[in-house]
Amino acid sequence: MKTMMLGVVALLATVGNMAGAQVPVPVSPMPGQVLVSGTVPDESSKATLLARVRELYGAERVVDQVAIGNVVQPPNWNGYVQKLIGPNLKLITKGQLKVDGNNVSVQGEVANEAQRQQIAGDIAASLNPTYLVKNGLRVSAAEQNLLDTALARRIIEFESGQAVIRPSGTLILDEMAAALLKVKGKKVEVIGHTDNTGLRESNLSLSLARAEAVRTYLAGKAIDPAMITVSGQGPDRPVADNATAEGRARNRRIEFRVAD
Repeated sequence: MKTMMLGVVALLATVGNMAGAQVPVPVSPMPGQVLVSGTVPDESSKATLLARVRELYGAERVVDQVAIGNVVQPPNWNGYVQKLIGPNLKLITKGQLKVDGNNVSVQGEVANEAQRQQIAGDIAASLNPTYLVKNGLRVSAAEQNLLDTALARRIIEFESGQAVIRPSGTLILDEMAAALLKVKGKKVEVIGHTDNTGLRESNLSLSLARAEAVRTYLAGKAIDPAMITVSGQGPDRPVADNATAEGRARNRRIEFRVAD
């Protein structure tokens, strides 16, 4: 059996059973981390899997829980799993991709129906006809789509190294306040993110302070502070490559997430 689980997205790849497997000491992944677990027949299969996951999500986010055990893989199973671990997985949140022998299932949330069909279609197209694919993806809740549309992938800017919102950021937050007034009966998490410049602990503190600043600003726009929870993820959940100025700018962001 082989299983890969990722923070907001979980991917599991499984063959056989775990009887007699050498299982690593269990760990609980932090938010944004990628947990890879399960059983493979040898170190080569394990290394190939982990390398692909690290390439896609970044080595610092991957938690290795893959065991070595007495399992048998279908022909070219490693090659097919490599194809499944592709960029489309990043479009899924709160999800799971499971490969159990020749059975593949994908679950989680995506932004729209087009993505739901595209991801499942691409998965099926990457496999041979002996594989069965179950599409358990669902379109994100209407409230989340409302907030995503209002933010429209824009960046709420702050003064450099501070939790002071710039005028351009307050204009965006005015629009977000109007959208939040339409979200009834649910809490919304405001999540601060940074790039990886500087110390991680400092970035975690800064990202939390910026999320707090957003909550304070929204409270002045008739948003009940009790509706908003805040967290700071620092540099742990990048959406772009920190090696470029553009990528770092995209990673310095505020995210709004409707609570389950």
